[in-house]
Amino acid sequence: MRSVVPILTVLLAIVILWYAAAVPMNIRTALTQAERDGAIVAPATRVERRDANAIGLALRNPSHIPATLDQERARLPTPHRVFSELWNTTVMKKITSKRSLVFHAWITLSATLLGFAIGAVLGIALAVGIVHNRAMDMSVMPWAIASQTIPILAIAPMIIVVLNSVGIQGLLPKAMISAYLSFFPVVVGMVKGLRSPDAMQLDQLRTYNASRTATFFKLRLPASVPYLFTSLKIGAAAALIGAIVGELPTGAVRGLGARLLAGSYYGQTEQIWSALFAAAFVAAGLVGIIGLFQRITMNQMGFNR
Repeated sequence: MRSVVPILTVLLAIVILWYAAAVPMNIRTALTQAERDGAIVAPATRVERRDANAIGLALRNPSHIPATLDQERARLPTPHRVFSELWNTTVMKKITSKRSLVFHAWITLSATLLGFAIGAVLGIALAVGIVHNRAMDMSVMPWAIASQTIPILAIAPMIIVVLNSVGIQGLLPKAMISAYLSFFPVVVGMVKGLRSPDAMQLDQLRTYNASRTATFFKLRLPASVPYLFTSLKIGAAAALIGAIVGELPTGAVRGLGARLLAGSYYGQTEQIWSALFAAAFVAAGLVGIIGLFQRITMNQMGFNR
């Protein structure tokens, strides 16, 4: 109960601030619509209204504040409008419908899982090589770090165009972008974990005449497990971002990225926000599943005893 109260308090504060921000963001549209409907005589010219302070406009027209909270195509849709859109596109739609967020989330999730698997395997393999080979440590690690300085929005179209030129389309290009974003956290976390045993522990295994393979499986790998799961959580969230970004430059019609594009094209801000929340729920689910496996694994290995 003690852990739930702070979370609910923060959520309540976010909702209150969200509603408060929607009033000045939407007040100009509300006044314009009221003028068109003949509900008011124009309180100010459009130029004056555009240049006026939004908060001041809201305070001078308090009777129109309720209209700012329930607008279609609002600049900032309110929480109840966003969650109504979420409800209508998840519960009220068949999951096979192209208007269902569940359908689009699965399209994005499939690319995320494939890219995350590729990135995790590649990251673990690189980390093992970096720890056991000084040449790889001096050469591969700087390149891995440098690769993350390239904006993903710049490299995503390049990856898609190159793969399309050799006939590779569909799921794999998006998965490659996900793998690009997810492998780096795994590399860093695994390198840190594999190097976490101290000198005394390594010297003890040397006195037992343990081979490098035995040292790896008996000491380094078990010590790296907490670091690995932490990096996998970060990598999973990054992989989801990569899958969504991979859908943007292709003009995709399926996936959460496609929903974001369609919402921006047609001014459907509620659709944009609902897709963002769906992405957040998917990311939270992935992190939660990895956390569950982490607790089970850590208990089995005796870390939490």
